[in-house]
Amino acid sequence: ETQIKTITKQIDEAVIQVKHWRTKTEILTSVPGVGKVLAYTLLSELPELGKLNRKEIAALVGVAPMNRESGTWNGKRRIRGGRHRIRTVMFMAMLSSIQCNPVFKRFYEHLKSEGKLPKVAIIACMRKLIVVLNTMLKNEELWRHKTA
Repeated sequence: ETQIKTITKQIDEAVIQVKHWRTKTEILTSVPGVGKVLAYTLLSELPELGKLNRKEIAALVGVAPMNRESGTWNGKRRIRGGRHRIRTVMFMAMLSSIQCNPVFKRFYEHLKSEGKLPKVAIIACMRKLIVVLNTMLKNEELWRHKTA
């Protein structure tokens, strides 16, 4: 516990000292459900955030559905590749975001009512979240319900 508090304090101080990290952290944490853990993970593991288009950023994180087809054989679309550490942290953040963010809660419930499995709906919400965060950083805007 003491070590975690010490390291968290050191990370907070490092982010405060660098202006563009501080700005990005403020933008990212303005979204309900995105906390310091996800913001710091995105800062460290995904420096491309805010510089790519929506398809590229979703594929880079590994939340874009990929076809698995050959000739006449049609397989299921699955997520694969990408940066698994980001995907793991985003999954946990999305569980929180579905509870406290009305935009993602409504999107999740809509997908479930369409017959999607809960895990598939969560992954779709994660894709929407990373696209929204990418756009927010690109435009340097804070969270607004209209953004999503």
